[in-house]
Amino acid sequence: MRGFFLTLLFLILAAAGAVAFALLVPIGPQRETFVDINPGMSSTQIAGLLKKQGIIRSKGVFLALYAVKGRTLEAGEYRFDHPAKMMEVWDRLRRGDVYTIAVTIPEGSNMFDIGARLEAAGLGTKAAFVAAAERDKGVVADLDPAAPSVEGYLFPETYHFARCTSPQGMIVTMVRRFRVEARALGLTGNFHQTVTLASLVEKETPLDTERPLVASVFENRMAKGMPLMTDPSVIYAALLDGRYRGTIYQSDLQANSSYNTYRHAGLPPGPICNPGLKSLAAAMHPAQTNYLYFVAAGANPSGQSRFSATLEEHAKDVAAYRRAVRQGSAK
Repeated sequence: MRGFFLTLLFLILAAAGAVAFALLVPIGPQRETFVDINPGMSSTQIAGLLKKQGIIRSKGVFLALYAVKGRTLEAGEYRFDHPAKMMEVWDRLRRGDVYTIAVTIPEGSNMFDIGARLEAAGLGTKAAFVAAAERDKGVVADLDPAAPSVEGYLFPETYHFARCTSPQGMIVTMVRRFRVEARALGLTGNFHQTVTLASLVEKETPLDTERPLVASVFENRMAKGMPLMTDPSVIYAALLDGRYRGTIYQSDLQANSSYNTYRHAGLPPGPICNPGLKSLAAAMHPAQTNYLYFVAAGANPSGQSRFSATLEEHAKDVAAYRRAVRQGSAK
């Protein structure tokens, strides 16, 4: 009997040691390894996958841990790049500490810019994102039934996307963020006009204090039936046609695009970029002025826009701008 109990004790201690070894001694890859836990996977499937990938030592011990803890494990893609204890692996799956890639979308980015940033981050191709942005406009149909794309509604923000997120999924996330911010801003109606105007404002000045003034110029010109004659819309027209060459040519100004605000009065058919909160607020509440012209801050060496109410004043502002350019290049 003594021999039996000693053997039994030895087996219990060995089993306990094996369990402790599996639980407490780190194991895992020395190089970056991704494990994709799909929705609906059973605990047995998850344990088997982790064991196969070398993330845990024992499938059985992991299942025992699952039985004791009784917590739901979150689906998603997980990144492992160093040996870890089983409890650390368990905690990560329980918290849903999935691997994501951070992408910052600056204010004023258009869908082409966003697609390029996503591609650079390894989140699909620029072409696939642009195609989805032009195709999936139904996600903003309740806000803007006339929207030619989702341009304008991809709110500028820092996002964290899983590597497997589709272009459609990223668009839905960005539009959802726009809805939240627009609601907080009090934007509840006439999204098409407000967001389109805000996109022009966003592209014309980087200065928050000037945004309401730029919006007032556009509003005043539209009230008089004058074309807006804004260069960013011409650039956007060229981007849509795939012919933008980094600068505006006379052929661009003559192009018969509905986005060419030199040839067509009123707002373009839709936003030309994705504006931030300051530009949206300026489009909602333009300043009350009699300005009809301005030399944009982005083109002015002084860093400030010049606003005027008459063509004569505007001509003087343009001449002053050109003098400043010559003086700047002479230094």
